[in-house]
This record gives sequence, structure tokens and C-alpha cells, in this order.
Amino acid sequence: MNQKDKGSGFYLSYIVLVAVIGGLLFGYDTAVISGAEKGLQAFFLSAEGFQYTEILHGITCSSALLGCIIGSALSGLFAGRFGRKKSLFIAGICFFLSAAGSYCPEFLFFEKGVPTVSLLAAFNLYRILGGIGVGMASAICPMYIAEISPADKRGKLVSWNQFAIIFGQLVVYFVNLVILGDHIAPKMESLAEGLSTIINTDALAADGHWSVTTGWRLMFGSECFPAALFSIFKLLVPETPRYLAMTGRDDKAIAVLSKINGRSKAEEILGQIKSTVSEKKEKLLTYGWMVIFVGIMLSVFQQVVGINAVLYYAPRIFESMGMGNPMMQTVLMGIINISFTLVAIFTVEKIGRKILLITGSIGMAIGALGVCLADVLPGLPGFIGVISVMVYSASFMFSWGPICWVLISEIFPNTIRGAAVAIAVAAQWISNFAVSSTFVPMYSWSPSATYGFYCLMCLAAAWFVWKLVPETKGKTLEDMTNLWKSI
Repeated sequence: MNQKDKGSGFYLSYIVLVAVIGGLLFGYDTAVISGAEKGLQAFFLSAEGFQYTEILHGITCSSALLGCIIGSALSGLFAGRFGRKKSLFIAGICFFLSAAGSYCPEFLFFEKGVPTVSLLAAFNLYRILGGIGVGMASAICPMYIAEISPADKRGKLVSWNQFAIIFGQLVVYFVNLVILGDHIAPKMESLAEGLSTIINTDALAADGHWSVTTGWRLMFGSECFPAALFSIFKLLVPETPRYLAMTGRDDKAIAVLSKINGRSKAEEILGQIKSTVSEKKEKLLTYGWMVIFVGIMLSVFQQVVGINAVLYYAPRIFESMGMGNPMMQTVLMGIINISFTLVAIFTVEKIGRKILLITGSIGMAIGALGVCLADVLPGLPGFIGVISVMVYSASFMFSWGPICWVLISEIFPNTIRGAAVAIAVAAQWISNFAVSSTFVPMYSWSPSATYGFYCLMCLAAAWFVWKLVPETKGKTLEDMTNLWKSI
């Protein structure tokens, strides 16, 4: 078989590598707050014109999620009107502007280093802008990879997007650790004591002040570099062949398919694509309500199991358990997360989506139960709770982390994929915001009750997958049309 008939694995890898930088930015942007939130909180505590309450801090830490909801809701419109490639370029620009604005929210309009209500609003607007980029990337990156990948490699390649998300989180943990260096992060025993601790304690006079005035800025600003790289490289990859075919550019579609699959296979795939996109204006519920319901609930369960609350507030959780340097524990958790994401990447095409999701749900339930017991039984060593958190997180990383994105990117028929993915991912970010914004008050009230609730949600997720989610291993995207017509 000559190269034209075989296609280029290198070309496919290059395209996917560029696309997953969007996943890296997704992880980077959502996790940067974990290292910056204490310095940011202390900075706004020094405001004289208003009181920066715990509620305001919770909103500020979660404000990017509002942008994620907006971005994911708009992703279907953007992906359909401008294409997958251009939409991801726009997401990259949002990432860059958000990082630069969060680094210096005073730019042009405010006095540098003077916290005010208006500056707080500006900071949150920049974070929301970054969230719009995250929301768009979270929906369109998996869609882009799925639409460009061969059927027998799709699950593995889409799972690399989740690897990039976790890798982005791990990178930002290291970046935050390097930026903080020997400086002391402000220790916030209470909001009332926080400011006086920073200003009056000799040990914190230099290092603590630097963390409050400069450290958090550098953490947010560091995202400018990967955001710029993503925006530039995204201009150098092709549009997906399925979008090209849906917009009547068959010659360009066959060219991309040929480079990836070889000429003869490309013609076969293009024929399948054309047979499913002929009715281009199909309504969202053409294939029934169940396909939309399954997509939404996959997204909801991925969040209500509580994983992002753990990721966002990991340093505080480990600190509350009395475990040394909480940032080091967070880095260790990031390494474990990456390792278990690789498990999903190399098994998803062998054992399928459903088994991984059900097994992961049970593992998360066990981990959440362990954290619950560590709180109920205070005599247990602190490392029991830490290990339980890591079991909980690792179980998510080989199941709901990557596999949810695989299913959302592939489970919808071609003609409704853009709109359906947008709805599913918007539901995911709404659930994410609800979980993240309620975690701190719930955890402050009762850690055991909080993790007991997440344990129940994990068990409910396992039941949902077992009963309602179809197995899609080995099926082409065009097969989804017949799959949902038969249900």
C-alpha cells in the first residue's frame, strides 16, 4: 500500500497536538485560581471603600465559570457559523486577553495597586472573558478532534484532550509553586484577622506583602504564553472534513481526509458524511429527546460528583488536613491525575466507554466515603483523608474526566452535533458553577456531609451509565444517526 492510500499518522498527530493545546489552556485557566486565590483575597481585603466578604471571594473565584456557561452556550453558534477552527482561534484570543487583564486589571482605568469595588468588577470581567474561552474550547476542542479522527482512534485521541486539561492543571500548579518560591502565602485563619496578619506580622512583612501585591498577578499573567502559542498554531491546521462537507466544500474535505486516511478510505468516509448531512437543517429533536437528555446528564453527573470543587480548592483541603506544604500535595495529586488519565487513553478503545465510567464511579464513591469517614472519625491519621482524596480524583481521571468528553463529542448525529454539544457543555458549566460556588459553605458547615453527598452522586452516576448510556466503541460518527433512530 503506498503512502497516498495509507495516510499520514504524523499529520493526524500534529493536528491533534495543536487542538489539545486548547485543552491545556482549559486546565490552566480553571486551576490557576487555586494558587492565586489567597493572595487575591488578601489584596481585596485591604480595600477601604468596601468589605470584601467570603461571599464576594467565592463569587470572584467562580466568576470564570459564568464565562464558561456563556462560551459553551455560544459554541454551537460559533462552530456552525465560523467553523471549528476559527472558533478555537477566537477562544485563544479570549484566553490571552483574560490572562493579560487579570495580571493588570487596573490597565488604563484604575490606579495600580489600589483595590476598589470597580477594580474588583473589572477583574471579574477579565476572568469571565477567560471563561468564555474555556467554555468554547471545552465544547469545540473535543468536537474538532472527533470530527477529524478515524473511528478506531477517536476515543483515544479525544481522551488526549482530557490529558491536556490535567497536564495544564499540573503545569499551573508547578508555575504557581515556582512563582511563589520562598515567599509566604498569606494564611487566612479568618477574614477579620487576614489583613492584620499580612500587614503587622514581621515574618510576613516582605514575603507576605509580595504575595499580595505581585504573586497572584504573575500567576494569572503566566497564561499569556500558552494562549499566544495556541492562537498562532491554530491558524496552521485545517478545518474538520465534516464541517467542510456540511458547508459544500467537498474538495477541501477530501484533501484533509486523504492526508489522514489515504485516498480510497477518504472517498468512502466522505460518502458516509454526505449521506448524513444532506438534511442540513434538521431540528434538534429530530432523533428524539433521549439523545439530548443523555448528553445533558453525562455533563451534569461529571460535575455533581464534586471533582472540580476538589481541584479548585485542593490547597485549602490539604491544609485543613494538616498535611505539610499544601501546594506540594496538590502537585502530587496532579501527577497522579495525569497517570490515571493515561489509563483511560490506552484502554478506552479496548474495553469501551461504559465499563470505564461505571468502574470510575464506584472508585470515586469509595474515595468520597473515605474523606467522609476521616472527618467523622477524627482519630484517623491525616494521610487517610489525603489518600482518599487522591483515590477519588484518580478514579475520576480514568473515567468521567476523559470519557465524558469522548461521549459528548461523538454521541450526537452530524446534523445536530454543534447545537447538541453546546447544550450539553452549557449544562456542564452550569453544574460546575453550582458545585464550585457551594463547596466552600458546604465544606465549612460539614466536610463529612459534603463528601457523603458526593458519594451518593457517584453511585447515581454509575446507575445512569449502566441503564441509559449506549456503548459507542468502534462506531463511526455517521453510525450515530442509525443508533438513535433505532432507540
